[in-house]
Amino acid sequence: MANYNLQSTIPVLERSLEFFRPHHLELRKRLIKVFLSIVVCTVAAYFFAEQIAALFISPLFAASPMVYRLVYTNLPEAFLAYIKLALLVGITASMPIALYQLWRFVSPGLKKDEKKLAVVVVFWAVLLFSGGASFAFLVVLPKMLIYFMSYANEGLEPLPKLGDYLTFVARTILTFGISFQIPFLMVMAGKGSVVGPAYFRRKRRYFYIAIIALSFLLTAGDFMATALLSFPLFSLYEAGILLTALFTKKSPAEQKSS
Repeated sequence: MANYNLQSTIPVLERSLEFFRPHHLELRKRLIKVFLSIVVCTVAAYFFAEQIAALFISPLFAASPMVYRLVYTNLPEAFLAYIKLALLVGITASMPIALYQLWRFVSPGLKKDEKKLAVVVVFWAVLLFSGGASFAFLVVLPKMLIYFMSYANEGLEPLPKLGDYLTFVARTILTFGISFQIPFLMVMAGKGSVVGPAYFRRKRRYFYIAIIALSFLLTAGDFMATALLSFPLFSLYEAGILLTALFTKKSPAEQKSS
């Protein structure tokens, strides 16, 4: 009996694998392109690593007159710091390509009007990521550095390490860029009929708590950075509710609940 069940199951599994094989191959092709884009952007960033590092260091020098140089304490640290910086910049720069490849992967299964919407959503996702990264570098980072440098005095000299500082800046920029994708994810959930705008309104309190917890984890437990990340995300969450309602049709149940 068990042998009979096994023999009857094998053809079903084979048909299932044949069904998913084209999607698997397409996904692999898209992932390869994303990986290659990260490699190309990382290599390009490495050639300009010193200029990028100087740009990242400038807010630190502006935050306190006591800081005029960075140090490294072992020989390969500067080299590894530039490699890590180039990789983080490469990942950030390749984000639009990754979103485009995601759209190309799902677009064959979309209708014509849905493809147009997907292009709009990807455009806004890239714009939100760029806005989050710019907000982090131009607004959040200077305020954080001024606060951190306020502890420096004649008896407490700050000696920031090159590798740690560059990683901190790149991580902050990448974190804010990714976190600003909240409206994009909410609209995608609405278009996929996973949840609707009424659900986001009802669960607003829990999502706010989740945003605070996520901000705390992403900023490595820094309370000031948590606050500076949480408040823009609250606004983006509310914007996501409006966009989800705009881009999705309400069901009768949602209309009654709202």
